[in-house]
Amino acid sequence: MAATRETLRSWFYRPVFLAMIAAVLSASLLIAGGMFAAMRQMEMRESQEMNAQGERFLARLEQLFGQLRESLDDLEAQPLRGCDEEMIATLQQVTFNYRFVYEAAYMDASRFCSNRPRQEGLSLVRAPDIQGPTYSYWLNTTTEPDENRAALMLGRGNFRVATSRGHLTDMVDLSPGSSLLVVLDHGTRAIPVLGTAQTWPPTEPWPPKSPDSLQVTQTRLIYRMPTDNPEYQLVLITPRTGMHVPAVWWWLLPVCLIAGAVVGFLTLLLVRQRQSLNAELHGAIRRGELQVLYQPIFDLDSRNCVGAEALLRWRRPDGTLTSPDLFIPMAENTGQIRQMTDFVLQRLLEQLGQLLRANPQLYISVNLAACDVMVPRIGQVMARLLALHRVAARQIAFEVTERGLIDVVVARENLQALRDVGHQVLIDDFGTGYCSLAYLQTLPVDCLKIDKAFIDALGHDAASSGVAPHIIHMAQALDLKVIAEGIELESQAALLSSEGVKFGQGWLFAHALSAVQFIELITRGRRLAARRMDDEA
Repeated sequence: MAATRETLRSWFYRPVFLAMIAAVLSASLLIAGGMFAAMRQMEMRESQEMNAQGERFLARLEQLFGQLRESLDDLEAQPLRGCDEEMIATLQQVTFNYRFVYEAAYMDASRFCSNRPRQEGLSLVRAPDIQGPTYSYWLNTTTEPDENRAALMLGRGNFRVATSRGHLTDMVDLSPGSSLLVVLDHGTRAIPVLGTAQTWPPTEPWPPKSPDSLQVTQTRLIYRMPTDNPEYQLVLITPRTGMHVPAVWWWLLPVCLIAGAVVGFLTLLLVRQRQSLNAELHGAIRRGELQVLYQPIFDLDSRNCVGAEALLRWRRPDGTLTSPDLFIPMAENTGQIRQMTDFVLQRLLEQLGQLLRANPQLYISVNLAACDVMVPRIGQVMARLLALHRVAARQIAFEVTERGLIDVVVARENLQALRDVGHQVLIDDFGTGYCSLAYLQTLPVDCLKIDKAFIDALGHDAASSGVAPHIIHMAQALDLKVIAEGIELESQAALLSSEGVKFGQGWLFAHALSAVQFIELITRGRRLAARRMDDEA
């Protein structure tokens, strides 16, 4: 099982394999996103066309019904009753006066006449589909495809007027399978005015109670037109068109594939560079390119050096320095950080062991990674080195970050074990993590180090200017020492001292020093002139 896992791990970390995965995933995501955008655009265009078509139909229907009602009012108001020539002339005149009236008729119990006597005429037998207080409505009065046959008929008293399909379709041409319906009986029955009969209510899921005029189902678009009459509702139904993707979208596939290839190539370069840096780091440990520098810590009142923070630096053979922000996280990810921590502990005791033995009040702090906080290994390593160099445990302190305390219970046990043998425990960069007062009270801690970002904000109107005083007061309440990091100005040192901060470090006092320079600083009892790290031996 372990061999299989190791094989899979080795495959997964191959640059070509990772590049292929990145290329495939990025191309797939781009294609999926592009197709989704294309489909959304098609749906929006489909909906816009349907809305426009529905609005045109509604405007024409309002015109039709308005003229039909006006023509009926005119016929009802004139005194003629009967089917003589004068009545037929009157009916013909109505069709001339009103553009949308195709046929007008008079009927009573025994007579019927129309302006079109040679045609079959209007339907006289069927009861009206809608019976209003003034007008009666007949819908779909003929099913023949002839555009000159009546499709809508209105009646008032003894008169009937009708319009034809042509008057409806000259504004909007229905696509195949579309229908214009009048929905009656509180939405339970629908009569097609134009187009084919439709199953009503629709069998597929759709939200009939939605206030939106346009409803989109999987196969159809349903446009419900607002009407002033609560007895009926006009509905336009049309099948959804297929996905006719515009020609420009066919460029999507090659562009996404090219973009995926570019992402894969960049991933390949990045992984190779990272693996190359990882290999270089491994070689740097073996070749002795890593060095330990010491950032002195001073008493803010007396300005005497009381200790230092051990800093690991990587100086390449060409003299260039690699930022710790780059190689330290990589070492943590690859597990090399343990080897590097052991290197720092061994080197500082080799370089400063004699100095520490001669100055019992002096201490050196070492940063611990999260992996060393979670296991008791570092205590065992430290015990062996302290016995070898005859240095007291209180002279080696350990700095941990809030973010490194992954499991608080385990971390508390291991840190307490270090304190039990005499080591100090410091919380580094306090305020940048998630420690609260209640949380801090449970940890075996001797000192808080305030991050440089909060020191820089002192004396300014920045939102974080009040963080440092808050941390100081918190530490005082818990009887903890405070070390301020990154002090660069005398005004910062004075303000911190007035707030009760005892110790500080920063370029105001000294840059990071080599072991020789730090020993000179301690043995001569004076502050070393500030020098840049890349000028030091």
